[in-house]
Formats: sequence, C-alpha cells, structure tokens
Amino acid sequence: MIKLYSFGPGFNVTDPSPYVLKVDAYMRMANIAYENIPNVDNLKESPKGKLPFITDGDTAIADSQFIIAYLQKKYQVELDFGLSAEQKGVAYLMGKALDEDLYWCLVYSRWEKNDTWPLVKKAFFGSMPFPLKFFVPIVARKGMLNALQKQGLGRHSNEEINIIADKTFSALSEVLADKKYFFADTPCTFDATAFGFLSQFINVSLNNEMNDLARRYSNLVSYCNNIQEKYY
Repeated sequence: MIKLYSFGPGFNVTDPSPYVLKVDAYMRMANIAYENIPNVDNLKESPKGKLPFITDGDTAIADSQFIIAYLQKKYQVELDFGLSAEQKGVAYLMGKALDEDLYWCLVYSRWEKNDTWPLVKKAFFGSMPFPLKFFVPIVARKGMLNALQKQGLGRHSNEEINIIADKTFSALSEVLADKKYFFADTPCTFDATAFGFLSQFINVSLNNEMNDLARRYSNLVSYCNNIQEKYY
C-alpha cells in the first residue's frame, strides 16, 4: 500500500501543510488507498528534505507535483478526463499560482504575524524537550523570515501582502462562481490543490487578517466545507 508521509493534524485541519493536504485530498478524490504516516521526523527521511513524500513499495517520490504525476501514470487515475485542453492549461497555471505565490502569503501570515506566531510555535515546537523548544523556534522562524525576504514577498508592507493574497482569493471566487467544483461536475486535480491551500485559510483554527480575507468569500467557504464533508 502507498504510504503518505506527512506532518499530521494541526490547526483543526488534516495537515497544516497545503502541499501535504493537496496530495491527501487528491488520493481521496481519486479513491487511491493509502496509509498516512504523520510525524515531523519524516523530514529526516524525505528524499528532498521536505514533506510530503510517498513510498510505493521500493519507490519513493517527493514533491506534491511529482507525487500526483506518479499516481496518475502508475494507477491510470485521471481526474481531469472531462476537461478540455484549454481548461487543463488554465488549471495548471492556476495551480502554480497557488504553489508559488499564495504559499508565501500563508508563510507570512503564520511565521511573521505576531498574533499568529505564538500558536504556530506552540503547535510545531511545543512538544520538544527542554531546552530545544526554546531555541529551535527562534532559529526556524528566522529561517522562514529570511526565505520570505529572498523570495521577495517579505519586502512588502503588511497592507501590500494582504492585497496580494486578497487578489488571489477574489480571482478564485470569480472563477468558482456558483459551481460546486472549479472546472467540472466532479473534482479535478486543481480542486485538490485549491482545497489544500484554501483550507489553510478558511478551515483552520487560526484567526488573523488573512484568514478573515479568505472567509469573506462565501462561495470559497462553502467549497471548502463541501469537500471537507464529502472526503473527510
């Protein structure tokens, strides 16, 4: 059986990583049997030093994009069968926008914002033994904030970053409109990606400005709740 290596539940969602949740949702939507192995120590075993990764027998695959591509090829699962070539292209580009842009807004909202950081620190590092739980969070937070600076988003003001995030939420809301899923009557690969990310803002037990922005879009809230109820 396929094993999915994850962080484990956090902030009232199945996994606090949008990439882990994307793969988890994809396998549920595709009806692929798997075993979830939740443990932050999985990072030490990951081929690329990040989560998620899966093992399928002796084969290990890391990175959500390559995991889904492997599952599509190996198990002949095609959630995008009913999509036109144009829709597939649009869905791919929208997915990359979440992977490469909205992700950094999420990092900012959790690791930089002082109203959220204490909850993140407690969830991610609270169970560490003394004195690690005092020093490791400082080092980890510094690393994430440095990454935000290098990526570029961290150079913007709080107001500007909220505008960037809200533009994405607004665009997703416009595309979804009153549909149950983004491109078809049944979920496609992009729906797994969209749920993986939107749920991190809408369904989590965190409350900050960015979460509030996402929750203003009632169709996105309904979208996440419908998928949560159907597949979880």
